[in-house]
Amino acid sequence: MSITATSPEAGLAADAELASTAGECTHVRSHITDSPFYGHRYSTATSHRIFCNRCRYQRWLDVEAALALSQAELGIIPAEAAAGIARAARVELLDLDTVRAEIRRSSHSLVAFLRGFQAVCEGDSGEYVHYGATTQDIQDTAQSMEMRDVLDEVERRLRVIVGALATIAEEHAETVSLGRTHAQPALPMGFGIKVGSWIDELARHLERLNEVRGRVAAAQLFGAVGTMAGFGEQALPLLEDFAARLELAAPAVGWHVARDRVVEFVSFMAMVAGTMGRIGDEVRTLVRPEFGELELGWRHGQVGSSTMPHKRNPESCEQAVVMARLAAAQVVNAYACMVGDHERDARTLRIEWACVPDVSHYALSACEIIEHVVDGLQVQPQRLRANVRDVAEQIATEKLMLALGKHIGKQTAHEYVYELAQSARQNGDSLRELVDKDPLAGATIGEDELDRIFDPAGYLGQSAALAARAVALARVWAPAEPADGAQDAR
Repeated sequence: MSITATSPEAGLAADAELASTAGECTHVRSHITDSPFYGHRYSTATSHRIFCNRCRYQRWLDVEAALALSQAELGIIPAEAAAGIARAARVELLDLDTVRAEIRRSSHSLVAFLRGFQAVCEGDSGEYVHYGATTQDIQDTAQSMEMRDVLDEVERRLRVIVGALATIAEEHAETVSLGRTHAQPALPMGFGIKVGSWIDELARHLERLNEVRGRVAAAQLFGAVGTMAGFGEQALPLLEDFAARLELAAPAVGWHVARDRVVEFVSFMAMVAGTMGRIGDEVRTLVRPEFGELELGWRHGQVGSSTMPHKRNPESCEQAVVMARLAAAQVVNAYACMVGDHERDARTLRIEWACVPDVSHYALSACEIIEHVVDGLQVQPQRLRANVRDVAEQIATEKLMLALGKHIGKQTAHEYVYELAQSARQNGDSLRELVDKDPLAGATIGEDELDRIFDPAGYLGQSAALAARAVALARVWAPAEPADGAQDAR
């Protein structure tokens, strides 16, 4: 069953309807991800659809229905009962107000739900609901489905981002730009390499994602202490059929207290968010007027400041960093779930119920933000060249050192060029002029060679080839769109 996410406007209307007295706060929303005003910057429509209360209950119903149908197929419960359970497995049939009250009365996370479900089952089919299973079987299986859905959305967005970055990297493979290390001018480089680094990292995430999905998307159906005793002799065939019906893996043994699957998911999501933060932070730096090497997309109506009308703040890039940091914080919580007692321990599960949705909201939001950033990103080649030109002599020192090293040795040349470069920097002199006048360097290296040494465009190394390698990698995950008319021509 598909339940669409609530829009901020619809959420506001719902809040208004729930208010019993005009002006009275009903305290319906409290987490930033649920805010109808700001939640769209901390979560996405998809993450809300996956983790909303109604969708979670529907997923539990789907798991219970799959269990009943698999049991009926193996003769564990009557086929008529399974059919009745499957027909009743619709969240709109449940009395959710009663379920909510019963949760508080029973102090149990699933029993109230099961009682509500049984009440809407036809005849005595409700007697066979949850037959032989334990609470965590249902909840873990449903959480695996949630994590799988999140990974599907991450993959979709990563492919889009990688494809867009490939276009930029290809176009600017040989665009001369300034490579910086430790926030200082270092060497010239083709701008495509910078983008290629992002592509390479994202491609590794796509590789990891396929591996993670195989381990994370696992069914749980092992009973109270993992023996499957309640399912009788058909237990193992039941596990296989149940898992296949839900398109999940059938694990070798139960994982009620082995929470590495969930920890790996949270860690992976935090890594994805971290990459989005890295891209966002780099863009945030390069759009500064002092750099001006990139320009963010902008639309009329965006406001950067309540007091300075001229501002066009890189808010989206900053928000991507915020999401990366919030996602990283969830990893600590997830790792706390690794140590559980004996065969069952709710101390781990209750942490997961918080950190799995949160890391998913934050990581998917980061992906959505960077997707929009990249889509509107404009490279400014003139500023790239100007910034290189401003420090052209400084960033020629490696090439100068290597040329001089052919005559006096690399280490000796390093010391020699160091003295020349630091003297030029200290006194505001031209390094090229110092080299020309130097009795060793100027006499050893010819004028034509010095011209080549001090030309940044001549020292891009394998920039174009490396950018092409990154683009080729990107096209594995995001094939290029055919040119207009190409489809028809074929």
